[in-house]
This record gives sequence, C-alpha cells and structure tokens, in this order.
Amino acid sequence: MIVLNGGSSSGKSGIAHCLQSLLPDPWLSLGVDTFVDALPPALGEHGDPDAGGLAVGPGGEVRVGAEFRRLESAWIAGIAAMVRAGARVVVDEVFLGGAASQERWRAALGGLDVLWVGVRCDPAVAAGRETARGDRAAGMAAGQAGPVHRGVHYDLEVDTTRTEAVDCARLIIRHLAGPVS
Repeated sequence: MIVLNGGSSSGKSGIAHCLQSLLPDPWLSLGVDTFVDALPPALGEHGDPDAGGLAVGPGGEVRVGAEFRRLESAWIAGIAAMVRAGARVVVDEVFLGGAASQERWRAALGGLDVLWVGVRCDPAVAAGRETARGDRAAGMAAGQAGPVHRGVHYDLEVDTTRTEAVDCARLIIRHLAGPVS
C-alpha cells in the first residue's frame, strides 16, 4: 500500500495515475476526493460541520463534523480491508489534522506494509494549479501546503514544484524496489 499525503493541488492524483501506469501489477487508486464524492449532499463539500458534515470556507479552509469523521473511519477501515484481502492500493489523501490524521490511518492499517509518501509543492505553484483546475475554493492549496505535513512521518518525500508526476512516481517505485546490492 502507498499513502500519498499532500495539500490540495499538490500533484497527488497525477502521481497516483502514473504509479498505476508504471507499476507492473494492478493498483487501485482511491482518494479523499472519491470519499467526498460518495457522501450525500448534506454531508459533502457544501454541508454543515455543525450538522456533522464537511464545509469549505470562502478562503479554502476545511471544517469537518462528527458524522463526516464517522464515515471517514469506515472508509479507512474499508480500504484497509481491501489491502488485507490482497488489493494493491494507492491512497491520495489530505491529512488536514497532520499527525493526528496519519495516526487514524496507522491504527487502521496496523500490520500492513505501507509506504508513506509526502507530496510537497510550493504554495504559490499549488495555488496556480488550483486556479487552473477551477474546481477548488481559492486559498485551499496555499492554506493546506504546510499544515498537512505537520508532525507527519514519511518514508519518502517528493516535491512536484519542478518535478513532473511521472518522475515522482519513478522515485517512489525505486524506493519500493529497495537498495540495489
């Protein structure tokens, strides 16, 4: 299993797709966007955290409520079950809570081989990508660029500021292969 963590528009999804193309075995790519898209509208991006959902503020800040967290826990447990059943999975995630978010994943993934990858990108570059995408609240990329990495421990970090997704994927694959003797 590979967990890619980085802020919005940092390049995680592009890396995940490149990994799927380059790795010899089939890998599923599942991300926080998949989870959010699966939520009912009342809990999704325009939900109310006070009513348990998710809300993205005008400056791109993200707040989540208790029901979102409950469903997120089930989602994480489901992904862990898929990996335990033999699926290879790349997770594209945004650790809004930094180390606390990683700890939720670690608890669910106990006993599994996991490669933790930090995906960094200069906040100004990520903000430019965010604007070009047009499907993110302005400010989300810059606001998440630092906090998502706070206290998180990685096996490997990549930076997409000047490195293409395919080259980051190749670095990850080299890391998976281990040292050459």
